[in-house]
Amino acid sequence: MIWILISVVVIVIDRISKYAVVNNIETGEMIPVVDKLFYLTLHKNPGAAWGILQNCRMFFLILTPVIAAFIVYLMIKNKHGLLRFSLALILGGALGNYIDRLLEGKVTDFLLVYIGNYEFPIFNAADIAVTCGTILLAIYVIFIYKESPAKNRDEIKDGQ
Repeated sequence: MIWILISVVVIVIDRISKYAVVNNIETGEMIPVVDKLFYLTLHKNPGAAWGILQNCRMFFLILTPVIAAFIVYLMIKNKHGLLRFSLALILGGALGNYIDRLLEGKVTDFLLVYIGNYEFPIFNAADIAVTCGTILLAIYVIFIYKESPAKNRDEIKDGQ
């Protein structure tokens, strides 16, 4: 149950931060947090990360609940804390952006980072959760996950 609570906390942080930005920053306005590095701004993204899949709202409205259900299934089925935590972050972030797509048809983004002269695509709190969850999931899969020996034996028997 704690894993669902983590997802809910991510959604709440995402919704509160988007609400604060929408009610205090004009579209296109840039408020420096760290000059020449980090700004708050307001942008409505009708696509996915980096602006891909523009205007594919129905695709995301259908796909996100399917993926969310699969993530919940994996969280219930698996007991490893890191796996569950990473999936909880991904779930919370995905649902945070899903709420935007459902209510407005676009995702509210507001965090803008410059790396030298490169303007990193504008993102939000939900995107941070999805990214951190994905990195932790990769760490789990690469360094921690091991198939059970019994499963390997069954696969060998079936293959013979």
